[in-house]
Amino acid sequence: MHLLVLLHRWIGAIGGLLLALLGLTGALLVWRDALTFVPHAEDSVRDDPALLAKVTSIVMSGHPPPDRITFAGHGLGVHQVVFKDGSGAYLSQAGETVARWSASWQRPELWLFDLHHRLLLGDTGEAITGVAGLVGLFFVVTGVVLWWRTRRRFRLRPWPATMKPGAIVHHHRDMGVVAAPLLLVSLVTGVLMVFPALGGSLLVEARSRPPRVEIGAAQGSRDLTPLFEAAAAAFPGAEFRRLQWPRKAGTPLALRLRQPFEWTPNGRTFVYADPVTLKIIGRADPSTGGAAASIREKLYPIHAAKAGGLAWKLAMSASGVALALLGSLAVYAFWRTQWAMRQARRRKAKAKAR
Repeated sequence: MHLLVLLHRWIGAIGGLLLALLGLTGALLVWRDALTFVPHAEDSVRDDPALLAKVTSIVMSGHPPPDRITFAGHGLGVHQVVFKDGSGAYLSQAGETVARWSASWQRPELWLFDLHHRLLLGDTGEAITGVAGLVGLFFVVTGVVLWWRTRRRFRLRPWPATMKPGAIVHHHRDMGVVAAPLLLVSLVTGVLMVFPALGGSLLVEARSRPPRVEIGAAQGSRDLTPLFEAAAAAFPGAEFRRLQWPRKAGTPLALRLRQPFEWTPNGRTFVYADPVTLKIIGRADPSTGGAAASIREKLYPIHAAKAGGLAWKLAMSASGVALALLGSLAVYAFWRTQWAMRQARRRKAKAKAR
């Protein structure tokens, strides 16, 4: 048990601030749409194929060329365009540009997402956050075990009685055990999104690849109305969520939709089209997928509170705030104790020298 205490304290002292950062940014990102302050953000969504095709044509006729456009949806009434040079813009549903940026750090909601998801370090940062999630799971399990010895002293407080290390430790244990169920949900879903292989056969599946296309020299029509209409006919009742332009030769135009049974905000339904002729050359329908695909599809909406309504948003916000408090206060209490012990040893050494 003594070894478990040492591991819990020392690993927490080193990684606590990173977990606190992930908890705080995660709590804020639950309300990402509400924190996207641009004109028309609260407009009602009009999922009209002709109107979406018109806006897409406006985007395609501009410069630089677009990489993808995420269409307005529940919670955010503007389209988000990302261009191939890394810049981006928000467009009203009528096609008017309401905000533009040359780098993601110019938009707080985009910068915050990148900080939480990748620590602003790309794929390396994503791997670090996954490892941090595993460490967080270790803290939750060991914390509950260590709390059991002091369970009769349980007293839930929103804040430590004092900022002395002893009071902080008691607050840490009691808050940790109360928040443990929510922390387990947020940490497990986060880890499995980064490292799906850890889910074993439950999450690993054979993914179908988009069909390849032979891109001709002729320029195709910029009117995508037939493509939108064909997709709507193929998947009645589905929402149009995103259009992804080819990133390299031989890849198709990908129109992403969300069917009513899907939890993921942007859906996992795809219609693939030749980027020149706009002829549909393939589809991906999650309703025909297996259990692994169905489970994996729910990880993000649970983790980011994109399902479950207001109650789950509040629950995930509470989980993030609890993680921020547990991590930051644990680091403060540990290093304050270490500093006090070092000062005591120095005073003792000076007294002996006299």
